[in-house]
Amino acid sequence: MDTQLVKHLSQLKLAGIIKTLDVRNQEAVKSNLSFIEFLELLIEDELSNRKDNGFKKKLYWAHFPYTKTLEEFDFTSQEKLDKRQIFDLATCNFIRKKENIVFIGPPGVGKTHLSIAIGLKAVLQGFNVVFTQVSDMLTNIIASKADGSFFKKLKYYTDCDLLILDELGYKKLNPNVVDEFFEIISRRYEKSSTIITSNKSFKEWGDIFHDSVLASAIIDRIVHHCNVVIIQGESYRMKDKKLKKDIAKSIS
Repeated sequence: MDTQLVKHLSQLKLAGIIKTLDVRNQEAVKSNLSFIEFLELLIEDELSNRKDNGFKKKLYWAHFPYTKTLEEFDFTSQEKLDKRQIFDLATCNFIRKKENIVFIGPPGVGKTHLSIAIGLKAVLQGFNVVFTQVSDMLTNIIASKADGSFFKKLKYYTDCDLLILDELGYKKLNPNVVDEFFEIISRRYEKSSTIITSNKSFKEWGDIFHDSVLASAIIDRIVHHCNVVIIQGESYRMKDKKLKKDIAKSIS
């Protein structure tokens, strides 16, 4: 490979072309391609490389704790769940409409799985996604006040296309930062989309935020344009535990 050519391509940040230049050159000679056809192949490789790198960056910045896909979700274990509704949400049209999703149900029924699966679909479509547990987000906000990065952190949570707030209600919130939670929801209202998973019904959110008036204001902004998904069913983890017990009994 011509080192001078590679140097120029590197200066122009055409890493995709560099990766395939030798192969494409051999292909062009073997197939007697025209200069235009050769150039088209190289440009396609560059675009493909940039698209792949863009997805990897978005996936990295989403900070998903693990990968869960919609295809892996066991709908047979949650018979009352509207499968058609979930797959409709996975088209990510709700993001284009600036709508929200709230998954409500007991622990272990798949709320986090579904939120991550939809988040992955959003990343694949080029949206900027941020996943965080509610307690982690508020802890980060408290820390940002101490180190002077508060407005930068606030921007991080408000500017993404889709913010996924996991496990609202699992831990008691620090009453000193519930106003910041309201601020984030308010800034995102009708501008971008939010997914919230919670084990608490809306009427219990007053206890979560230590203030029924503030909770009402938060709920009002979330549910105004919202897809509420109630999941009623048995925990996957409990089912696995029972299955293991049944297996143990059968072989004892």
